[in-house]
Amino acid sequence: MPSSNATPQRLYLMQLATSTFPTTPPTPASMGCYLVQMSDGQNILIDSGLPADHTPPPEAPPSENEKNVLEHLAELGLSPDDINMLICTHFDVDHAGYHDAFRKAEFIVQREHYEVARGGHPRFAGARVHWDHPELRYRLIDGDTEILPGLTLIETSGHAPGHQSVLVRLPQTGPVLLTIDAVAMQRLFTPERKAWPIEDEEQLRASTRKLQDLVEREHVALVVFGHDGLQWQTLKKAPAYYE
Repeated sequence: MPSSNATPQRLYLMQLATSTFPTTPPTPASMGCYLVQMSDGQNILIDSGLPADHTPPPEAPPSENEKNVLEHLAELGLSPDDINMLICTHFDVDHAGYHDAFRKAEFIVQREHYEVARGGHPRFAGARVHWDHPELRYRLIDGDTEILPGLTLIETSGHAPGHQSVLVRLPQTGPVLLTIDAVAMQRLFTPERKAWPIEDEEQLRASTRKLQDLVEREHVALVVFGHDGLQWQTLKKAPAYYE
């Protein structure tokens, strides 16, 4: 049975694919999702990656090293029914494509994000059949929330309304911050950063400052940037884990 005193014991970084953007110099990129295992046996999934039915636009760089979330979980001896909770950072197609595989899980999302997406925003239509499946059970939260002891959701709007990052406190590593897309690349971890066309620059900069303050205040041991291919080359990746 889930315990209210359970704490995070392991953090798996599941790399779903790699690619290289044709910039000068070329920019390595990575896509991933995350698994937190609690001391009482709960399995907490964070995001679920691109759906199998996704067709990338012609201009998208080719993907390599592809392994979907179900394959990663199977390698760890887990099935979708073993996932107790799925934290939805946001509903972009590369983060929400397998949500409907986890129908026994409780889904956690910021209320603002859920309402914007359910309201029909076209940006989140690409994976809607997966994140808006009628059998999924959502819990809506407002702002920063410790969802379980040692597992805190941080509201970080800017990349998307109601985007959330995740702070995981591990017994040996210490606090680990998963910025997700609030700060997709390490070089962007500065309050002077520029926004991409789809982003709200004022909110993005405020969220970046918020995360920088959190790193200092909580003595964060590791910051994982959501799509930084260079950083991901240096990280432990599933089936290895942080503890």
